Amino acid sequence: MTAYNGYVTDETIEGAEDGPLADTTVAVKDNISTEGVRTTCGSAMLSDYVPPYDATVVQRLKDAGATIPGKTNMDEFGMGTTTETSAFGPVENPVAEGRVPGGSSGGSAAVVAAGDADLALGSDTGGSIRCPAAFCGVVGIKPTYGLVSRYGLVAYANSLEQIGPIAPTVEDAAELLDVIAGPDEHDATTQEAPEADGSYAAAADGDVDGLSIGVPTELLNGADQEVVETFWTALDDLEAQGASYHEVDLPSVEHAVEAYYVIAMSEASSNLARFDGVRYGQSGGYDGNWNDSFANAREEGFGEEVKRRVLLGTYALSAGYHDKYYKKAQDARAWVKQDFDEALDDADVLASPTMPVPPMKRGESLDDPLTMYLADANTTPVNLANLPAISVPAGETDDGLPVGLQLVGPAFGEREIIRAGSALA
Repeated sequence: MTAYNGYVTDETIEGAEDGPLADTTVAVKDNISTEGVRTTCGSAMLSDYVPPYDATVVQRLKDAGATIPGKTNMDEFGMGTTTETSAFGPVENPVAEGRVPGGSSGGSAAVVAAGDADLALGSDTGGSIRCPAAFCGVVGIKPTYGLVSRYGLVAYANSLEQIGPIAPTVEDAAELLDVIAGPDEHDATTQEAPEADGSYAAAADGDVDGLSIGVPTELLNGADQEVVETFWTALDDLEAQGASYHEVDLPSVEHAVEAYYVIAMSEASSNLARFDGVRYGQSGGYDGNWNDSFANAREEGFGEEVKRRVLLGTYALSAGYHDKYYKKAQDARAWVKQDFDEALDDADVLASPTMPVPPMKRGESLDDPLTMYLADANTTPVNLANLPAISVPAGETDDGLPVGLQLVGPAFGEREIIRAGSALA
């Protein structure tokens, strides 16, 4: 296995002899800690880092009997939409030759789509599970913030990110969610989900009779025409099975991408300060000047996209600009949350294309970061609102490129989006 094909580390980790995931392989994104096995975050800075402990989700995989066949490649520190910013090389899309697999969990989606692993774990800060799931024609779930422990996840933006499953089917993804979900004493942000009948996997029954679907027209603006046509065809399919759909308003999403990136970059600036060649990361060499050594370590260890986001985040948090940028972004976040809550008062779930475009050609967005950021327009608002969402395959373009449909539910409404997603699948 190589990074080019999806894996950074191919060291096998064996789980218990029995359990719900016995005889199942589950690949793990390389920003999730695995005791004794290299965890690089796709960065030269951590190319030799070996964690001394397991992330909670990894321990739960082991307890459930899963075998971990390796750690999957990713955009460096989760910063990207194409899995091209990894220090270990890009990942090919196994179902769309010459196209990117999405990011930042592109390796996880690619190995599932290629059949190299039964299931995979990714992390989603602004769409990093749903984007590659859509681009690779598989299923990805971004859980409600707090449903799955983040203990052992190398932090990018703490208030936004969640670990979640990637799988070939909705039922498979739901079964993996059953294993990893639940409170954790090591993560104070985890919560006990409200009591509900049955497991997440049991919710994948395809019964959408009477389901009300809200369609935020704002999330269709600017989308590729073939993506929009595929989206409406998928909704017609759900309607034929007993669901109904109507338009809803989310006016705040006009500002969601800007708010998301200010918040995410600001939190990244703080989180990545520890990677200085002394506490973590490769040493930049020491010649008596600590500042030079610190700068050299970060210059050599971080890629261009990470440097860009750290610099912008530091600027947004600096004296004189905190209120102008970071505080306003948090105000916009509250507005986004309010709009989603109001829309979900009028519908059981919300639906949109997962990504506004089909998988891009490799290399075409690397020199245009703004275009890459805008590609996250439909996914980032969900993270700002801390709500659950699923991406399921909705069809293909005329060129055979995968298109994903995103379903968003209320907080801890995973069963509703799983049920609706299973009907479409």
